[in-house]
Order: sequence, then C-alpha cells, then structure tokens
Amino acid sequence: QVQLEESGGGSVQTGGTLRLSCATSGDKALITTVGWFRQGAGQEREGVAAIYPSGTTFYADYVKGRFTISLDNAKNTISLQMNTLKPADTAMYYCADSPHLTSTLRSRDFEYWGRGSQVTVSS
Repeated sequence: QVQLEESGGGSVQTGGTLRLSCATSGDKALITTVGWFRQGAGQEREGVAAIYPSGTTFYADYVKGRFTISLDNAKNTISLQMNTLKPADTAMYYCADSPHLTSTLRSRDFEYWGRGSQVTVSS
C-alpha cells in the first residue's frame, strides 16, 4: 500500500504562485510514477504533471512553462511549483501514484490517491 498526503494549497490572485507538496509513505516498491491531477467544480479530473524516479517529467500542455514538478528522494516528497496562476487553474489538486512507469497523465493509470488540496485563483 501507498499513502499520499498533499499540502500547500490556498488562495492567490491571478499571476501569483503556489507550491504544492505530496508526502509519500508505504511500500516504496510501489512508488514509481507520481503525478498531479486536478478537478475543477463540475469538471472531469485532468492530468497536470508526472515524474519518474529518474527525474523524467511530463506536463499537460495547459501548464507547460508555468508549472514544475520535482522530487526529493531524501524527504519522500514530490512538489509542484505553480507560477503565473490563472483563474482556470482553480481546482482541487490531487497527488497520485502508479506502481508502473506511465507518461499518459490518465487518472485511470494511477492506483493510489491523496485526498486533495484546494487551489483558488481569483481575478
């Protein structure tokens, strides 16, 4: 089993920055691809970014150049630095883990999920 816990959400104005963190614990053999997803009110969950243990990263087009995913193996933490935030980025952000290497950013490919952290961007 794998447990994930998000932190760092909040409210900012357009153009602001936030940093989300995801603390992982449990069976390290199952922690392979860790990704960030988001779900706005009345919307489907969508992929944001993912990272391999090697540090290889993947981003959705709508966050490329603004968001950066990174991992700290010593702290078992995956972070998402979000810059130049827009109201369209408002959503609940979830950290998720896949026991396999996957670059798809599809939620169905991820098995373990955190409870989420709310990000609100006002205009």
